[in-house]
Amino acid sequence: MQIKRDFPRAVRQIENAWLPLADGTRLAARIWLPIDAEENPVPAILEYIPYRKDDWTAHQDATRHPYFAGHGYAAVRVDIRGTGDSDGVLLGEYLEQEQDDALEVLAWLAAQPWCTGKVGMIGYSWGGFAGLQVAARRPPELGAVVTICSTDDRYLDDCHYMGGCLLASDMLKWASTMLAYAAQPPDPRFVGEAWRDMWHERLERTPAFAEDWHAHQRRDEFWRHGSVAEDYSAI
Repeated sequence: MQIKRDFPRAVRQIENAWLPLADGTRLAARIWLPIDAEENPVPAILEYIPYRKDDWTAHQDATRHPYFAGHGYAAVRVDIRGTGDSDGVLLGEYLEQEQDDALEVLAWLAAQPWCTGKVGMIGYSWGGFAGLQVAARRPPELGAVVTICSTDDRYLDDCHYMGGCLLASDMLKWASTMLAYAAQPPDPRFVGEAWRDMWHERLERTPAFAEDWHAHQRRDEFWRHGSVAEDYSAI
């Protein structure tokens, strides 16, 4: 793989920034900016996922987001509530709370002095779902979405059920992976002495995601939530 390091605009990185939410929760973000963005504001590109910005995705983030910033965007990687260094506990997949938080994130980004007020979202898998689902909420700041390896129907076409048949191997693998990652501790470099208490809370409260998926074996409201196929015109 060829990694490009020379860009039209010089880039600076903010290793950790706190995005405050209305309920007091803080979401952790890493931000890459053109070095002159506060004098010459730029649109922002948001990747909003639960995959721990300081370890799991750090390598790929370091090749992708500086490229965006070097070509005139603010590139922002946010750990969703309860993951990575963000406050809270991840209680499920594609929850309404996750979407509500994203609306606040978009508003915060648009209000920054280095942003023009317009934000796009990118992502594959969880990030792809996030973009579609947030687009259906029609936030005024959101100008575009790039969604990859996601689906418009969570029941019909994902890793839980296919044609009404439970995908036992995929479901168990995915539930186990998310449990393992969501229950990990935040980074003491950023959260300080609170890291241990946050970790214990995650260990105690992070659910076995497959329980919800098993409890909804037909396409009910649980699966309709977050399935933009319910109303394409919402986007």
